[in-house]
Amino acid sequence: MNAIISASELASELTGENPPVLLDVRWQLSVAKAAGEPPFDGRAEYAAGHIPGAVFVDLDRELASAAGARGRHPLPDVAEFGAAMRRAGVSAAAPVVVYDGGQGWAAARAWWLLRWTGHPDVRVLDGGLPTWEGPLQSSVPGPARAEGDFRPMPGPAGLLDADAAAALARSGVLFDARAGERYRGEVEPIDRVGGHIPGAVSAPTNENVGPDGRFLPPEELGARFKALGAGDGSEVGVYCGSGVSGAHEVLALAVAGIPAALYVGSWSEWSSDPSRPVAVGPDPQ
Repeated sequence: MNAIISASELASELTGENPPVLLDVRWQLSVAKAAGEPPFDGRAEYAAGHIPGAVFVDLDRELASAAGARGRHPLPDVAEFGAAMRRAGVSAAAPVVVYDGGQGWAAARAWWLLRWTGHPDVRVLDGGLPTWEGPLQSSVPGPARAEGDFRPMPGPAGLLDADAAAALARSGVLFDARAGERYRGEVEPIDRVGGHIPGAVSAPTNENVGPDGRFLPPEELGARFKALGAGDGSEVGVYCGSGVSGAHEVLALAVAGIPAALYVGSWSEWSSDPSRPVAVGPDPQ
């Protein structure tokens, strides 16, 4: 099953016999704003216009638990996540399509969580809402949908903690999906210290997509990741700042046919503990 879907394919499936459940996960990283500038409000964006039938999902409240020692976007409580997905109409036997405002990070976080907890059919709208050429709906809530029956059952694979990520950086391939300057420790706008997990390889998420925000073709993605050390049976993991853009990189790897695990705590968890080692500069070590 492909992990992504085009807008034209989605439009066709929405008129078919088994239309997908649509989740709108518009979100932006909250950083310091200019004085008087309101923070991004995904729910307001949803209310202003969304793909008909889509249900809004709040990344900070439903796809993560409260920020703390485990990072800025730790795993949500599994039972609470399941309840949120059922409220959105997600059922085990129904396909799901997730989209966001175009960056793809938030949609990928929902995709990864649903896949990790056992949903068999989840895809991300490639390029997000900007690629949608159909009508938009501007009412809240969306059309009434019966509650779903999805019961999350996290799998044994696909998830890394700090120790497993450190070990994978030595035994396999651990990609750092953040911008290169953060990996090198030249700037760090959010976390306690800049740099990267020793042994991790820089692989910025934004290099997985073209100017239109759509993923590069699978063969190009595959060539990119293989050049960085993935492939030939190597175990692969990904981290970022807080497990959001890293999910997008896991999605890009899936498009390329390369399975990968996600370190959800990521740099926000790793760097919060002064006892953990930090590497700086362009060299992984």
